[in-house]
Amino acid sequence: MATDAPSTSTSSPADLTVDVVVLGGGPVGENVAQYAIEGTDLTAAIVETELLGGECSYYACIPSKALLRPPAVADAAAHLPGITTPEIDRAALLARRDTWVSQYDDAGQVAWAEGAGMQVVRGYGRIVGEREVLVEAADGSTATRVHARRAVVLATGSEAVIPAPLRELLPWTSRDATGVREVPEDLVIIGGGVVAVEAATWMAALGSRVRLLVRGSSLLSGYEPFAGTHVRDALRGLGVDVQFGASVLGGEREQARSTGLGRLHGGRVTLQVEDAGGRREVSADEVLAATGRRPRLADVGLDSIGLTAQDVTGTESVTSDDATGAPLPKWLQVVGDASGDAPLTHWGKYRARVIGQAIRAGATGEALEPLPEQVPVPQVVFTDPQVTSVGLTEQAAREAGHEVVTAQVPFGGAAGSALLRDDVSGTAQLVVDRSARTLLGATFVGPDASEMLHAATLAIVGQVPVHVLRHAVPSFPTASELWLRLLEALPRELRGG
Repeated sequence: MATDAPSTSTSSPADLTVDVVVLGGGPVGENVAQYAIEGTDLTAAIVETELLGGECSYYACIPSKALLRPPAVADAAAHLPGITTPEIDRAALLARRDTWVSQYDDAGQVAWAEGAGMQVVRGYGRIVGEREVLVEAADGSTATRVHARRAVVLATGSEAVIPAPLRELLPWTSRDATGVREVPEDLVIIGGGVVAVEAATWMAALGSRVRLLVRGSSLLSGYEPFAGTHVRDALRGLGVDVQFGASVLGGEREQARSTGLGRLHGGRVTLQVEDAGGRREVSADEVLAATGRRPRLADVGLDSIGLTAQDVTGTESVTSDDATGAPLPKWLQVVGDASGDAPLTHWGKYRARVIGQAIRAGATGEALEPLPEQVPVPQVVFTDPQVTSVGLTEQAAREAGHEVVTAQVPFGGAAGSALLRDDVSGTAQLVVDRSARTLLGATFVGPDASEMLHAATLAIVGQVPVHVLRHAVPSFPTASELWLRLLEALPRELRGG
């Protein structure tokens, strides 16, 4: 049985003084500590109450992608001639997931952290004063007071939001879905975002009859509209029943009991659902509430220094002059999901690197390179087809006041991308600023589209004019040829040639 009990290989002293204290041992916390001390004699402690490596390593990014990749390969094989379509082995798929999460054991992560010069302090940490953190053991038996000479960093991540009408039902959250042990015969997923559509994909592959109840009228709001349409069609092709305009008012469970990560929480669930046709009941073996996340800041001691959760979310970008945004004291940093910024591991790690370097520079006097004018947030949804996006959507660009030109082509519009499978579906689009002639955003929806994204990220960060991008020659026949098709679809006065 999976467990979230941490390795006990690291003990903590009664009192500890270091240069940097990081609350939260996920990838973001690890990165900020690493970059703050590397190449110096500075010291850092990471405080973690669960598994070192955090949500991404054990309950989100890694296990979900471990579950999604084999079905994607099987689906690609089903769309190529001369291949016998592979069958999904449920036990083998779950075993692959367990391997990638190290059987829910963090000994390897602890060894890496200690090898990089960080001290791991087990327990729940909260701020109790200026540069002071109190860490209590999980059972309350011991407490460690940790003093930070320079900085305290909140990297406590986020937690699932469960709407009030669902709480008594003990619904699954994303942790249960990625940690699935007992595959429900039928599953209701509430939500239409990334967690919902990815979970629907792997749960259908595991054999569940999946119904997706979406309050709005589309999937993946915030992306280009065609992205949600492609994913909707793909999910329905997998047998997922996607229902829009469906609001869950409440429900009941025959027997409600928590049975642990990825196990059914009791008897069947009956939900009260309202849509355009009125009120109705929906029954299932299990329900997954994919209804959003919020920063985990409820009990980190902000009140002890006169702050609230609202004060520490949405802080401005750090600079070499001021490593925090008002109203935070300069010794306090907030990064990753806890900051209210884009809840993506790669983005949190980037911000952690910037903040860690700023802390190190403040201690050593080293010069910092200025940050680029534009640092867009890349995103990937690992459905099949994959959805990838970076920068602004067309609508967001227009709302920001840009004079926008778009180029859109079918994802199979190049020989290389069409060769990926015989019936490629998907769309690629660029959003360009007409006056600056530079890329504002890009979206690719198609098989393995994630591998197309970084070129767009580089073009935006480097502010490369589109007429220059035409001289970046793609190899033939690769999916990268889509860049040439897209650039050719722009008006000639922008692209040149």
